[in-house]
Order: sequence, then structure tokens, then C-alpha cells
Amino acid sequence: MIAVNTKAVSASVEPLPKSRIRMSIASQLHRRAGLIKAISIILIIVSLLVVIRALPVDRLIDMVKLKADGLGFWGPIALGAAYVIAALAFFPGSALTLAAGAVFGLVWGTVTVSVAASTSAALAFLIARYLARDKVARQAQRFPKFQAIDRAIGNGGWKIIAMLRLSPAVPFSLGNYLFGLTSIRFWPYVLASWLFMLPGTFMYVYLGHIGTEGLRSAAGAQRGKTLGEWALLGVGLLATVAVTVYVTRLARKALREQTKIEEQPTNTLRAEELAESPATDAAGRSWSTIVLPIIAVVMLGIAACAQLQADTLKGLFGPPPVTLQETYQRQSDGPKVDHAQFDTLLRRHVDADGWVDYAGLQKEAATLDAYISEVANAPFADLGRDEKLSLLINAYNAFTLRLILDHYPVKSIKDIPGAKRWDDKRWRIGTMTLSLNQIEHEQIRPKFAEPRIHFALVCAAIGCPKLRNEAFQADRIEKQLEDQAHYVHLHDRWFDYEPGAKEVHLTKLYDWYGSDFEQAAGSVVQFAARYSAPLKAALDAGMKPKIKWLDYDWTLNDAKNKR
Repeated sequence: MIAVNTKAVSASVEPLPKSRIRMSIASQLHRRAGLIKAISIILIIVSLLVVIRALPVDRLIDMVKLKADGLGFWGPIALGAAYVIAALAFFPGSALTLAAGAVFGLVWGTVTVSVAASTSAALAFLIARYLARDKVARQAQRFPKFQAIDRAIGNGGWKIIAMLRLSPAVPFSLGNYLFGLTSIRFWPYVLASWLFMLPGTFMYVYLGHIGTEGLRSAAGAQRGKTLGEWALLGVGLLATVAVTVYVTRLARKALREQTKIEEQPTNTLRAEELAESPATDAAGRSWSTIVLPIIAVVMLGIAACAQLQADTLKGLFGPPPVTLQETYQRQSDGPKVDHAQFDTLLRRHVDADGWVDYAGLQKEAATLDAYISEVANAPFADLGRDEKLSLLINAYNAFTLRLILDHYPVKSIKDIPGAKRWDDKRWRIGTMTLSLNQIEHEQIRPKFAEPRIHFALVCAAIGCPKLRNEAFQADRIEKQLEDQAHYVHLHDRWFDYEPGAKEVHLTKLYDWYGSDFEQAAGSVVQFAARYSAPLKAALDAGMKPKIKWLDYDWTLNDAKNKR
């Protein structure tokens, strides 16, 4: 018989300790949790991109920039004041720093935030030193690093402040108050703070600036930068981040040597700790493993809705989408409207390229007002299709000229207060009292299947199509609209395409009213090709030129600005 060592057998099959089992299970679940979180984050990012493409983000950015431009030098002051208040109230200023880069660009964004951050640092310092010293001292007792920092500042002065500004060992807002309790003098503190906060400030401003351009591209604005421009921006950002990180590490190392403050290690758990951690439930999933998938599912739903309602969303912050249709019948024997007075004014004060002599027109404002009175008394309801359309176009242009004269001299129609501009319901056509926007978006676009009206309605800007130096007439309106469309596509202010090129440059009218042109021709490029033989040949050959939107110049179309 063979003797069996039962002790050895029992030892070999002895079950693993419970802690080892828990560790193994926790480790496996932790790995699965990581996969779940990674997939969730990817889905969230993809959903955000879909939503961004559905939203008119580029129009929103333009709207914000236009508002900021309208404030002039008060724009940076307003943002700077908001930054100071936020910092004094312990609110993070990073969002405002990003906004400064997006709205004001690299130079003025950096200047604005730098001045605001230095101002808030100085004010908090003075408050702590002279107004609320006891209260700040009580808060300092709760901050264990402060004693070491206080001693280091006593020895190193502004050099320690410089290191603390480069290395965020102390939160910005809290530090501003705490430094007021130290022995450092005011001006060395302010100057060191200003100078050594600049790298971080510039980096965040840079992120805001490049992030705005990224959002434009993600939104499908198609006027994005070239590959070379993106490369320069990317290299600049990487260099900025690299320098900032490197300088921060040097400062952190020097700060540890001077103050003996150790950075807190990342709070990571080993597998054994994970198995025992109360932050992990029975299934071994952390809260983020549950929350992130929920957020991902919600974002997928939002993305799906955004995709289904893309046309509606595109109407936000821009012209509303409409369905083009012909509402009126042509009449050969109906009433007529006499546009002779307006025609005379246009021939006298508008040149062949649409430049307006506003100074001369102002001398004949009474004649313009007389025509506007005729428009107000027109029998609009009884007019035929072509009479209605010519009246509406002439009325829009006449009202716009009157609006400019009301505020002349102005550099741009944008200088006129918003409430007095396109949404001011002051203009009468027959029995209707309308705003300029209502004339365009309620009376013309949805009632005439005629996208060429966008080349005839003129908003007194250089970026608009030329103001025709004759009134539109019902018996010639087809020829006049076609002539306007041809003119637009013969001038690089609105259209530019070189034979065989991979890009076509279009006026932003095609972007803002893209749906109108798509309904008429299938796409904006197909519509533009009606007036460009080289572009039509490229499309017929199977080429698909990429659209780049031309800058829209809002400078007044005054003859004084003629180039």
C-alpha cells in the first residue's frame, strides 16, 4: 500500500485566506469598473460633439464677441470687475480666465485677467491686514501649512511669494487673505504676485482662445483655420503648458526645501485597501462607476434629440428656419405702388457699386420720409405677388436708410442700440406695423420661394450685398434679382472660387440662410454654382469643395468708406 501524507494533501488544498479572495474579486471588479468608466467617458465626449454640431455654437460665440465689442473698453473692465469680486468671494476664476481668452484674444485677455488677479490679490491682502485681521487669523489656524509658510516668508520675503504663485500649495483666494497676516510688505507682495502669476494666467487664456476655435470647428462652422494655423496654435499651447509645468515643478521643489511642506500624495488605493474600502459597495463599484454610465445614457438621449431637432436648434442665435413657399398669386390688373421717389433718391445718392452718400441723402430726408409715408398707405392686401415682393424689398431698404439717418454719423449699424435696430416695431406697411426682422423673416422668407432676396435686402454694411441704385419694380423684379445674384458672385467680397480649387469662399449669408438655399438647390454650393461656371464644372466633375466663410464686414456702406 502507498502511504498518503494527508497533512500535505490538506495543506495543498487549503482554501485561500478570505482577504486574498476579497482582494482578487475587488481587483477584477476594479478593472471592469475602469473599463466601464472609460467607455462612459468616450460616449459622453461623442455625445457632446454631436450636440455641439447641432447647436449654432459659432453664432453664439460671435454674438458674445459682438456684445463685448459693443461695450468697447468697458468689456474688459466688466470682466475684470467680475473676476475681482469672484476671487474675493472665494469663487474660482478659471472660467472667467478662459472666457477672457475666448472673447478678447491672447493679448487683451491676458492683460485683463492679469490686472484683475493682481487687483483682487492686493485688495484681499489689505482686507486681511487692516480690516478683518482677527477673522482671517482664525481661518489661518485651520490651515496647517500656514505656520511653515509664515516662517518661510519671514526669511525669504517676495521669493517665497513667487514660489507660492507658481506652485499652488495654497489656494489663490485663501492665500490672498493669509498673506496679509505675514510680515511681507505690500508692494513687494503685489509685484511678485503679478509677475509670477503671469505664466498660469497666459496658459488659461491660451486655452480659452484655442478652445473657442475648436468649438467653432466642432460646430461645423467650416470657416476654420488651415492645418498650418492649427499646428502653430497647437505648438504654442504645448510650449506654454510645458514651460508652465516645468516652472511649477521647480517652484514646488524649492518651496518644499524652504518650507518643509510636502505635497499630498494622490489618494489611490491598493487592491487590499480597495477590498476593505467602505467607499466601495458590495458589487465593488465606486460611485463614479454608477454615475458616469447614467450621465452617458442621458447624454446619448440628448444627442439623439439634438440630431432629430437639428434644424430647430440651428435657428437659435440666428435667423429662424422657414419653409419656402409661394403664398400669393401674380396679378396683371391689380393696384400698383409708385416707387418713383425712392428710385430718384437711389439714383442720386447710391453709386453703381452700392456705396451710399449718406451726407447727401440726409439733405433729402424729407423726400425719403414722403416715400415711407406712401409705403404706410399702400393697399398691401390687394397687391399681386410681384407688387408685394418689390414693395417689401424697397420698404426694408428705405427703412434701413432712415434708421441710419436717425443716428448718422455712425461707423456701423451695430453702433445703434439693439432695441432701436432690427427688432424695433416702428415701420408701417399698409395696416401692419413691423420690425425689420419681421419684414424679412415673417413677410418675405416664408411667403416667397425666393432665396435671391438675401442679395437684395441691404443692412447698410459693407458685408451686405450692394444696395441697388434703383428701386425694385414689379414688372422687372425677376431680372433685377438675377442681376443682384450675378453681381454678388462676381466680387470676392462675397464669393471666390478658383477653377479646380478644393475650397470655395462664400459670404456668410449662405451660412445664416443655408436652409433657404438648400431648399432651392439642394445645397448652398449648388446654389452658388448657378452663378459660377468654374464651380459648376467642378461639381459636375464630382469634386466637393470645402466651404470657407468670408468675414462679414459690418462697417457702414458709406461712400466715405469706399475702397
